[in-house]
Amino acid sequence: MPDAGTARRTGVIGGGIVGVALARALSARGDEVTVLEKESRLSQHQTGHNSGVVHAGLYYKPGSLKATLCAAGRISIREFCEEKGLPYREVGKLVVAVDESELSALAEIERRSRENGVPDLARIDDVAQLREIEPHVAGVAAVHSPHTAVVDYASITEAMAQDVRVAGGTIRLGHEVTAMSLENGRVRVVTPVSEDLFDRVIVCAGLQSDVVARFVGADESPKILPFRGEYWELAPGRTDLVKGMIYPVPDPRFPFLGVHFTRGVYDNVHVGPNAVPALAREGYNWLQWSVKDTVESLRWPGAWPLAKQHWRMGVDEISGSLIKPLYFRKARRFIPELRASDLTHKHGAGVRAQAWGRAGELLDDFAVDQVGPVTLLRNAPSPAATSSIAIAEYIIDHYLGAPRADPSPGAATIGPRPRRTRTGTGTEPPS
Repeated sequence: MPDAGTARRTGVIGGGIVGVALARALSARGDEVTVLEKESRLSQHQTGHNSGVVHAGLYYKPGSLKATLCAAGRISIREFCEEKGLPYREVGKLVVAVDESELSALAEIERRSRENGVPDLARIDDVAQLREIEPHVAGVAAVHSPHTAVVDYASITEAMAQDVRVAGGTIRLGHEVTAMSLENGRVRVVTPVSEDLFDRVIVCAGLQSDVVARFVGADESPKILPFRGEYWELAPGRTDLVKGMIYPVPDPRFPFLGVHFTRGVYDNVHVGPNAVPALAREGYNWLQWSVKDTVESLRWPGAWPLAKQHWRMGVDEISGSLIKPLYFRKARRFIPELRASDLTHKHGAGVRAQAWGRAGELLDDFAVDQVGPVTLLRNAPSPAATSSIAIAEYIIDHYLGAPRADPSPGAATIGPRPRRTRTGTGTEPPS
């Protein structure tokens, strides 16, 4: 622990929006903060490769940590953008039931949205009214969230990083953490170009979170399974087909939303993403393949239970990735006027750090482990970018009290009320 009157030395591993939001919040509290990011710039991975949506909380289980942090995070992101003069556009989201078979699932989305306090939510059952919102959409009913917004998360992260620097913190790029060890209640962190001793460390390593967790002996579960989402972009002369966002009613059997349309903060319109297994943790196309990452995934105990449960979805998603007409067919269900030539090029791809357990289960909520003075964010699924400022406050409030005397790892904590569980026992975290 730091001596009385000296600032606590805090290391944050990971330069995505969640890590930098934590660094910003801790710097404002007087910590001497150092952010270690392995890439040459911030937001290189999940933060810089997402759709830019500020979610309003339509899908999440009421009372879950996802729902709670999304509601708080949406307000915080909007206020931050206003303060910094960054773009924040409420383009609205329409979740569309294409036919009557989707009405019951749409009703569940409406129920969850209302319980989550989504502002000004409206149920649309009149096709004419549907066309007033999105003139080219096809469907029999929808749920409309007019305040769902889009932003530039990379710019937000850079603005947060500047706040860290102004408060006296340091952002170190090109510093990949290769080792960590606990020494007399502190944490030694080693990179190829530096070595530091911190009073505490928070790990927000995204796609590498399980790798970094192993440095301090944390449980191997949850493991990261990388999923790539690929986007097409609408031709510039055809972007008038979409005014805001058009989303499908998600199939509750599958863990992903499906292909959708999003008007970005700079007025480009992209279509996607799909969801295919990436062959590397940072594999943004089919040519980027890591033998090590692939073999590790295949050897994980949860691999075959997951494949058995979702193989049909996997075949469908991979086919759509490789065969453009199949991808186009999914998109055209929502906009019949869409032509294959309107999908001009693949806009890019993002890789989602999906956490999964030993039994093949995909973790759906935020998950945190504590190993002595090391706090490990093991799973930060969407809406992590939306929730980033709220996640920072939550972790500080519930996990960054006095370090535990017992540094043994616990299983990931999931849920709105913080708790830690170990095999056969349960203990409460600091609050």
